[in-house]
Amino acid sequence: MGLAERRKMLGYSQEGLAHTLGVDRTTVGRWETGRTVPQPVLRPRLAKLLQVGLSELNTLVSQLTVRAEGTDRQPSGSDHHGSGDIDDMIRREFLRVITVTGTLTSLTPTDAQALAEGTQRGASEDFTRMNSHLWQVYQLARSKSSVYPVVHDQLLSLTRALEGRSDAEAGALCGAAGDLFQLAGELAFDNSRYTDAAASYALAASASREARSYDLWACALVRHAYVGMSGKQYKEAAGVLSAAEKIAKRGDGALSTRHWVASVQAEAYAGMGQLTACERALDEAQKVDHSSAIATGGWLRFDGSRLMEERGARYLELGRLDLAETALTDALKQRALANGQSFRRRGAVLTDLAVIGAKRHDRDQVVTFGREALELARASSSGYVARRLRGLRAELGPLNRDARVADLGAEIDALTTSQQT
Repeated sequence: MGLAERRKMLGYSQEGLAHTLGVDRTTVGRWETGRTVPQPVLRPRLAKLLQVGLSELNTLVSQLTVRAEGTDRQPSGSDHHGSGDIDDMIRREFLRVITVTGTLTSLTPTDAQALAEGTQRGASEDFTRMNSHLWQVYQLARSKSSVYPVVHDQLLSLTRALEGRSDAEAGALCGAAGDLFQLAGELAFDNSRYTDAAASYALAASASREARSYDLWACALVRHAYVGMSGKQYKEAAGVLSAAEKIAKRGDGALSTRHWVASVQAEAYAGMGQLTACERALDEAQKVDHSSAIATGGWLRFDGSRLMEERGARYLELGRLDLAETALTDALKQRALANGQSFRRRGAVLTDLAVIGAKRHDRDQVVTFGREALELARASSSGYVARRLRGLRAELGPLNRDARVADLGAEIDALTTSQQT
């Protein structure tokens, strides 16, 4: 088995593995074709991610290098523009539009007086209404990737609108751009395209800053922090969230932005093993007033309804299994997580309960919750649930002697491999 086959078997895309290691995707591609070899400092971590011994990894790398000798050493099909990969072509066009639009918005000075004039607002309000509709479509879609083409068209329309407007009018569109870039990032993140997601969120922050929309700006930074946390870069994410916290304080106090920032800060603190700071952040998030705090329904959806499942997930990260199980079990009783409701949220909670079972060596709990989560991931094609299942897969180790657990692990491998190829 080569490096590429091993990577795919464990459910990593080239980009996902590269993000976790802190290298570029093309670097991973060159390793897999034998054009270059991993630096010694990266090999222990790479071996751990691929679940092989260091000596086995070194042997495999040597074999790839020998195999590449005397060849053309062309990049793999996924790395060049003639691959014919439709999804890849859509993503490249997606980034092209984002880059063009982001450049235009960055060149437009903010004019608060012009923004206040109704005649200047018409175009931006049209885009804002359409963006709100697209967020609804995204939330209801079982397969998030199916929303790509529609968002792509909206980005094209926004680009044309910016190209044809005066500076003051283009400034009025920056808020709509900051909104749409965040949705673009969500689509990329759900599909494990972390570089694309980071680029989208960065442009969302830039456009929101130009529009002086502090809540929109803070939310873009929160989403950017999630990209870092997906690679376990919790300290770096905490720094981004600290900036988001400061910006949110300048926003609309009626919105729930600052409470959402606190809930995500809790995740960063849990990743760093800081129980007290995590609980303090969760308590701050809990202060959201369910009756009066406003969520936009699009780029800001935090209303505190997910805090029970989030608290359970944080306790799990911190190794407090009893507290985690209580919170997660209570979360499953909520109407929003009932069967047939949110596949993504229910799948994440079920996966966390399966992980608790794995840590306790409770095979029945692993199989019961893990299999239902797997079915939800299949039904929704959710990259998010698939990533959570990969985390469960890593916990199965000694439990694989049970045929049921081994079958579950094999099915998780098959699912994540099919989603990443």
